[in-house]
Amino acid sequence: MSTASLADHYRALTDEQLERLFAARPDLAVPVPSDFSVLAQRAHSRMSVARALDHLDRFHLEVLDALRLVAGPNHRADRKEAMDLLRSAPDFSVRRVLDHLVTLGLAWPDGETTLRLPSMLDEVASRYTAGLGRPIAALIQDERTDDLTPVLAALHLPSVPQPEATALISDAFGDPVRLTALLDACPPEAIALLERLAGGGNPVGALRDVRRPTDPNDADTPGRWLLVHGLLVPLDASTVELPREVGLALRGDAPLGPVHPVEPAPAAATPVAKDRIDGAGAGQALEVLRQTASLLDACADDPPPVLKAGGLGVRELRRLARAAGVDEPTAALLLEIAHEAGLLARTSDADPTWLPTSSFDVWQATPAERRWAQLAGAWSSMARMPALVGTRDERDRAVAALSAEVTRSAAPTLRSQTLHVLVEYPGPLSEADIVGVLDWRAPRRGGRRRDEVVSEQLGEATTLGVLAQTTLTTFGKALVTGGDPIPALAGLLPDPVDHVLVQADLTVVAPGPLEPALSAEMALVADVESAGGATVYRVTPESVRRALDAGRSGSDLQSFFSARSRTPVPQSLTYLIDDMARRHGGLRVGAASAYLRSDDPTLLATVLADRRCADLGLRRIADTVLVSSTAVNRVIETLRACGYVPAAEDASGGLVLGWPEARRAPARPPRGAPRGANEISLDQDYLAGAAAAVRRGDEAARAARRAPVLTQPGEADPGAALSILQQAARDRARVWLSYVDAHGGVTARIVRPVSVGAGYLRAEDDRTETEHTFALHRVVSAIRTPD
Repeated sequence: MSTASLADHYRALTDEQLERLFAARPDLAVPVPSDFSVLAQRAHSRMSVARALDHLDRFHLEVLDALRLVAGPNHRADRKEAMDLLRSAPDFSVRRVLDHLVTLGLAWPDGETTLRLPSMLDEVASRYTAGLGRPIAALIQDERTDDLTPVLAALHLPSVPQPEATALISDAFGDPVRLTALLDACPPEAIALLERLAGGGNPVGALRDVRRPTDPNDADTPGRWLLVHGLLVPLDASTVELPREVGLALRGDAPLGPVHPVEPAPAAATPVAKDRIDGAGAGQALEVLRQTASLLDACADDPPPVLKAGGLGVRELRRLARAAGVDEPTAALLLEIAHEAGLLARTSDADPTWLPTSSFDVWQATPAERRWAQLAGAWSSMARMPALVGTRDERDRAVAALSAEVTRSAAPTLRSQTLHVLVEYPGPLSEADIVGVLDWRAPRRGGRRRDEVVSEQLGEATTLGVLAQTTLTTFGKALVTGGDPIPALAGLLPDPVDHVLVQADLTVVAPGPLEPALSAEMALVADVESAGGATVYRVTPESVRRALDAGRSGSDLQSFFSARSRTPVPQSLTYLIDDMARRHGGLRVGAASAYLRSDDPTLLATVLADRRCADLGLRRIADTVLVSSTAVNRVIETLRACGYVPAAEDASGGLVLGWPEARRAPARPPRGAPRGANEISLDQDYLAGAAAAVRRGDEAARAARRAPVLTQPGEADPGAALSILQQAARDRARVWLSYVDAHGGVTARIVRPVSVGAGYLRAEDDRTETEHTFALHRVVSAIRTPD
C-alpha cells in the first residue's frame, strides 16, 4: 500500500496500532490531537522526534542510519538496500527493528518496499550518518573553479569550470573501480590517516596548514597528497572532512562499521552472600538515619541563613557537616534528600533560614524502616544531583546546596536506568559494565558527564544502603522495582532496645537503636560521644543541668538510670546528679532588668566578687538580692559559663522550667519530581480514548472540508430547517447545521439533534462528545448528511 503522507499512514492504522504508538510516544497523545493531520505535525516536530530518538538503543539508531544512508534527499529508503548494509546483523533482528521504527512513526511505508523518513531527522540526528562524511558533491559544490583545478589534474580529468567540475569529480568518486585504484596509490601514511577518519565515528579531523597544492607534483606531505587528490576536503584553515564515498570504500564489507544488535552482557562476577549484602546495607541505613537527624538537629540549634540567590552557603554546609560528624558531600546529599522529603524547609520571614519542619518530629517518632523508606523514596524520584554541590557553574560560581542550580530534570530517569541494570544483572558489577549497558540502551543520552553521574549515583545509593558492594540489597531492590521495602528492611534491623549500660567513666552505651521515648530522654540527659551499631553517650555536668532545667529533679534522674540501666549505676554518676541537683537553683535570676537572689548571702558575695562576672554590672540591694542592668538570658549564660548553676524564675518566684521549644518551619508535602513527556504513564483507558477521539476528530475535519455552501441569513426557509431538525432528532441522524454565531458570522458544524422545542435545539457534537444548545432563531439552515 502506498501512502502519500504520515497523516495518511496514521489513518490506515487500526485502533490497536494507534494505541501502541501513543504508548511508545506519550507526547503525541498529551493533549489528544484533534485529527490525524495535527498528529502528523506533532510527530514531525523537532522536539518530538528528538525525544523519540533519545529513547532508542544503539541498534535502533544503527538501523535508522542505514535507512538515512540509502534514503537520499527525498527521504525515501528502500528496505532491501538498508538490509544489505546491515547484513552482518541477524535478518530477524533487522526486520524487528524496522517494524518498531514504523510503530514509532519514525518511518512509514510508501509502497511495498519503500519506507519514508521524517525530514526532521536530518536536523535532529547526527550530521554525520553512521560516522560518515557528506558526499563529495556536497563538500565541493561551493568551491571556486581555481581551487578545484588541481584536483581535476590529479584525477586526470579535463579542466572545466564549476559546476561541471563538481559533477566530474563526483562521477569519478562514484566509480568503485576508479576510487579503489586511487586508494591503492595512496602513500602508507596517507592511508593510515584515512582509516582513522573512516573508523573513528567522526569524519572530521584537524590538520596543520590545511592548504591544497596548486600542482599535484607539489604534494610533499601525506595530508597535502590527500587534499590535492580530493580524498580529504578542507573546511577551513585547520579542519578537513572525509567524503562519504571514501569512507564507504575504506569500510568495505562493513559500510556502517561495527553494528551492535545485542546488548553487551557484563562479565560474570563471583556473587557475594546475600546476608552479607543485606547486613551491610541495613547497617548503613541506620547510619543514614542517625546522620540525617544530627544534621537537622544542628539546623534547629543554629538555623543557617538562606543565601540571597537561594541555597545554603559553603561555610554553613561545612559547619553542619562538622556538627553531624560527616563529610561535606554526604551532608549535601542528606540535606537535599531531607528537603525533598519535606523534613527541611526555608522559613518565610524577612530573613529566611533553613529549619526542620514539624514533619521532622513525626518522622523521628516512626519506626526506623519507615524513616528510611521516606528518605530513600525521596532520593529515588528527586530531580536533583547533590554531587553538583561545590562544583563551578558556567559563570565560575560555586554551586550551593539546596539551590536551583542542583536541579536536573534527567536525574530521576538516569538514576532509575542505572539501578535497573543492577536488577537485571545481579552480582557485583563494575562501573564500566554499568556504563556499557547504559551506553547501548540510550547512547544519545550519554553526554560528557554521563559516566561521572553514574559513578556519583552509585555512591549515593551506597551511602543510603540501597547498594552494598555494587549489589542491590533486598530492600533496595524492592525500592527500585516499585515494591515495598519496609518489610524487607524491618526483618534486617535489630529490635529497638529499652535499656542502656551505664559505665563507671560516666559513659552510657546503647546496645542498639533505642525506643523513641528512651532516645528522647537520653538526648536530654546526656551527649552523644560516638555513634554506630552501639551509640555511646556521656553524662556531663552540662547535660545534667540541661535535664534539671527541663523540670527533672535529682530523684527523677536517679530513678531513670536505675530503671533503664542493665548495669549498676556507679557512685560517680550518683554523686554528679546529687551535686548538680543540690546546686541547681541556688541562684535565682529574674527581670529587673535582671536580679539574682539566694538564701545564701555568702554565695551572692562570691558572685559579686567574681571578676568574671564584672561585665554584668551587679550591685547588692539586700543581703540576699543582687540586681543587674543586663538581660536575664545573658546573666544566666554568663553565670553558667563561670561554673555556677543558676535557675530562672518568674514574677511569682516560681522556677521557670521546661525544655526549650524546638524551632520548626511549617510542614510541607514532599516535593514531586518533574517528569518528561516520555516518562508519562498512560493507562489503557486513556490510550483507547485518545485513539477514538483522534479518529472522530479526523472524520469531522474531513467532513468539514466537504461542507456544503453555507446559506446566508435571510436566504433559508426556517420552517424547512425546523422540519429537518425534528426528523433528524427522531432518526438520531446527523445534520449540517448552519447558524449565526455570537460575532454575527455564519458557522457550520455537524451535530446529532437530541430534542427540538421551546425555541431551542439540543444537539450532540460527535467529535467532542459534548452537548450544545442552539437558539432556533439563530439557525440558518439544516442539511442531512449522508449516512
